[in-house]
Amino acid sequence: MTGLEIWLVAISLAMDCFAVSVASGIILKRPHWRPMLVMAFCFGLFQALMPLIGWWGASLFSHLIESVDHWVAFAILAFLGGRMVRESFKDDGCKHTYDPTRLRVVLAFAVATSIDALAVGISFAFLGARGLDDILPPVGIIGLVSFVMSLTGLLLGIGCGDKLARRLRAELLGGVILILIGVKILVEHLFLS
Repeated sequence: MTGLEIWLVAISLAMDCFAVSVASGIILKRPHWRPMLVMAFCFGLFQALMPLIGWWGASLFSHLIESVDHWVAFAILAFLGGRMVRESFKDDGCKHTYDPTRLRVVLAFAVATSIDALAVGISFAFLGARGLDDILPPVGIIGLVSFVMSLTGLLLGIGCGDKLARRLRAELLGGVILILIGVKILVEHLFLS
């Protein structure tokens, strides 16, 4: 892969992180720097680790991973999104706050948005990446781009969130976005690959 192709792959992988971050920023409503940096770091870390894991396990598990990666990502995102949508319809008195900064939620988001990166790592192995010298530069770029786009998405969601939240339920919007990302992953793998 050329340098430009690696940057384009990194940007396309980071788009899911960006969308989830925008939805999370809408829910946050104001900057909370430590949890925001944790979320962006986890997204970048998982986006970098998944291609590394995919590359490493390509010879052993590629036929298993390629056949189910889209279903796993869809299931996680649909579950989280469905839960957010359900919470948005509860009365304010009995509504539980859905906190996108909780580590459990952040890790679930990080895994769900990085499943495609696992397949990218497998493709790196098939494209001739034989050693760490071949795989570490693209993995580093993917992680960095995902971190930056996640932090940007959080800030954009926070900045636009107050205006949108007056007219829309933030949890409903966030849940719908997560479900749509899951559907996008399914459609891409089932019909466009």
